[in-house]
Amino acid sequence: MNNRGTIVVSGASGLIGSALRSSLLSRGYIVQELSRKSNLPNGQSWNPASEQMNASILQDTTAVVHLSGEPIAQRWTYSVRQRILESRVKSTALLAQKLAQIDAPPPLIVASGINYYGASCTGENGDITEMSQSGSGFLASVCREWEGAAQPLINVGGRVVFMRTGVVLSAQGGALAKLLMPFRLGLGGPISHGRQHMSWIAISDLVSAYIKAIEDVSISGPVNAVSPNSISNKAFTTALARALSRPAILPLPAFVLRLVFGCMAEETLLADMKVIPQRLLDMQFEWQTPDIHSALLSCLNKKSNE
Repeated sequence: MNNRGTIVVSGASGLIGSALRSSLLSRGYIVQELSRKSNLPNGQSWNPASEQMNASILQDTTAVVHLSGEPIAQRWTYSVRQRILESRVKSTALLAQKLAQIDAPPPLIVASGINYYGASCTGENGDITEMSQSGSGFLASVCREWEGAAQPLINVGGRVVFMRTGVVLSAQGGALAKLLMPFRLGLGGPISHGRQHMSWIAISDLVSAYIKAIEDVSISGPVNAVSPNSISNKAFTTALARALSRPAILPLPAFVLRLVFGCMAEETLLADMKVIPQRLLDMQFEWQTPDIHSALLSCLNKKSNE
């Protein structure tokens, strides 16, 4: 297979990074990893906190995909908040500064989140698109600073894409993987009243969206990486129970989540986020699994009987 170019990926060992790396390799790309680990066989170590990075890895690359950052799913103590913010902002700023020094820099594709719009973002008509304003809350402020850190590259005319991602569905990790065991035991159910909207995307479609952002030079700015069919939390739990042939009748009270996770629960598990992928729709992007039933069956490697 012909070499289609080199893609530099930070966070290549994570859930999204691993899937993206496999897909890029299958398409004929060379993948170079940026990691804090030393002695990488196919990459280079870096330390964004201390601004340490050998920028030579960025030379002669087709694109840079930035996925790494402190995990969100933990109780937000003061120190955790600092790590969540700084791990994203400092690393993005370092990449943007180094890329801005290159003549004709490669594009930078940055993982962001739909949390940019706030924890309650259904809008007057439910039309939260890439043109919508940023909301309030910790994660919204993180996303603003995160995306803002790429400004040095934008200032020199570099192409930057912000992949504002919803809940990623994969049996290998993330929210879905954590839910499989209790649901298989018949202990699943909606979170709180279950009416809150959930904007999601199957990992296979998310990988395709990243590849689209890499290869389509017309794409820049924010892209809502979600399915066009957001659903309620109750509808999601019903669909998951159906896919596993189990009941979903045990709701998880909101007060329990608040006690365990504090503000993290408010802005993630209890958030009401109905987001539309308007730019992907305008590009006529083709989702492999645009509805929750097909997405769950795909993640669980099952075939639909319908």
